[in-house]
Amino acid sequence: MLDTLRVALTVFDADGHLTYANAHLGYLFASLPPVPRLIGTSHAALMGLVIAGGEIDEAELADGPEAFIAACREQLRPGNYAPRDIALRGHRIVEVKARHAPCGSAILLWSDVTQARDQFARLEEAVSLSADAFAFYDRKDRLVMANALYADFVGRPLDTLHGCSFEEIVTQVARTGRILLDEAPDSWLKRRLESHATPAGHLTVTTDEGRAFLVRDRATPDGGRAVIFTDITDRVRAETALAEQEGALERSRAEARRQGDYLADMTRRLDQATRRADSAKTTLLRTMSHELKTPLNAILGFSDLMASMAASLSTEQIREYAGLIRQGGANLLKVINQIMDLTKISAGRYDIRRGAVDVGALAWLERDTFAEQASARGITIVADGCPIGLMADADEAVLSAMLHGLIDNAVCHSASGCTVTLSASRRGREIDLCVHDNGPGVAVEDLERILEPFEHAGRGEGAHHAQGAGLGLTLIKAFAELHGGRLELHSGNGQGFSAHIVLPGAA
Repeated sequence: MLDTLRVALTVFDADGHLTYANAHLGYLFASLPPVPRLIGTSHAALMGLVIAGGEIDEAELADGPEAFIAACREQLRPGNYAPRDIALRGHRIVEVKARHAPCGSAILLWSDVTQARDQFARLEEAVSLSADAFAFYDRKDRLVMANALYADFVGRPLDTLHGCSFEEIVTQVARTGRILLDEAPDSWLKRRLESHATPAGHLTVTTDEGRAFLVRDRATPDGGRAVIFTDITDRVRAETALAEQEGALERSRAEARRQGDYLADMTRRLDQATRRADSAKTTLLRTMSHELKTPLNAILGFSDLMASMAASLSTEQIREYAGLIRQGGANLLKVINQIMDLTKISAGRYDIRRGAVDVGALAWLERDTFAEQASARGITIVADGCPIGLMADADEAVLSAMLHGLIDNAVCHSASGCTVTLSASRRGREIDLCVHDNGPGVAVEDLERILEPFEHAGRGEGAHHAQGAGLGLTLIKAFAELHGGRLELHSGNGQGFSAHIVLPGAA
């Protein structure tokens, strides 16, 4: 896995000798011998080989190879986390980052940042040539780039501004009188910092020299901020500012139209949901009256029995009644949790945390979870068709719950001697995770119906437990669609039952 990285990774022990390097080191420095021959080489010797191979730009070696190697070796010193750029021949630039372990070893990451540095240099040149004052702040709101015009406006040398926070700079400008304020400095500062926190904003300021500037402050895609000062003292700049304000107004109108379309769409969805809710109300009340009252009656009945006969009940009887009470409570909690999950999904408020999930490993874990329960009923669970390393783009906890529900259905609706088979395979860019049992199956005409809320599979006569509220498959289908996938069911009377969770594969 490390050899597939597009970054060279090296590990040096406490004495500065190479103990590991991935394959990309050879791509980064083509003159180096194969990685296995480099193991045990000191950091100084490794850099010497790079120099001997003609990889380093002459400007880096201006003070001599020894000075260059000593400067590079500083990154092995514990506590030194500062990245270092190394210029290579051919106008390439490699950035080296160091991380240190408590045992004294160091990990160095070597990244080719030529393109990024070239783009940054072009941006700096463009900013320096601009007639406007530019400043860029990072996501921590600290200055990373500015031109001389911005430094002149602030009233400080440019090299003293880098790393300063926006609040520090704007406070200095407000309190030193460089801009004319029509209110107290503290009030103006509060409004300026509030506008700085919005996605985009603008204001006009006048300096103590009588120059007027249009200040545009906008968030950048990387989480930082761009601040631009345009001199609008003369009429040409004023006309430019007016055109930009008209453009901003048009963007606001477009956003208003988009919001209007969104509200209209939400209204249509609400109407559809209302109609579905009306049609489902009777089914919900009928189902809930049974699914909630039955366990509640058991809980209250056994609780009253234990309270009235506490003195005459044996330990085994108390344990049995307590278990029945707990089972009733668990059934209630399961129904309530299912209803809450479905409600969140239908309202668009169920958050999933997607990532690469090994579906084969997950299937084996769920198999082990049900192994004892299945063995007690004479049922075999087979997961040989689930290869390790088949990755899906999914929320691991949600996918585990989906698979758990399907296996639970298969085990509980199968008779002794049946087999539950788990399998996972790739369908183009999708991953197919299947749970199959050779039990009684479901009639083909019922397959679509049982995906609706409060419907049952119709194979409950041989089931090991009560049918439940009929929300399990509905919830699994909703979770699959929330991932951009689907739930597929295949069955027939006497043909077993197959449920397929089809999800997008991980990139």
